[in-house]
Amino acid sequence: MERMPERIDSKFRFILLAAERAERMLRGASPRLEADTRKSTQVAMDEIMHDLIEWEYGPAPEEDAEQAAPVEA
Repeated sequence: MERMPERIDSKFRFILLAAERAERMLRGASPRLEADTRKSTQVAMDEIMHDLIEWEYGPAPEEDAEQAAPVEA
């Protein structure tokens, strides 16, 4: 595999992004690269490698818990 873009911090995140993008293409999203006869997963990985997919980190789980309203008993 080629070197991942710098903003992707792990192989795990790369796979998650590729899986989500491939699923979107299966549901009708247009590929941003020529798809030929390749599988959507390979096209999604190529799109990420060429930095064609926009994404950002979500809030950390601790931040979500702190922002949630307290539960009253």
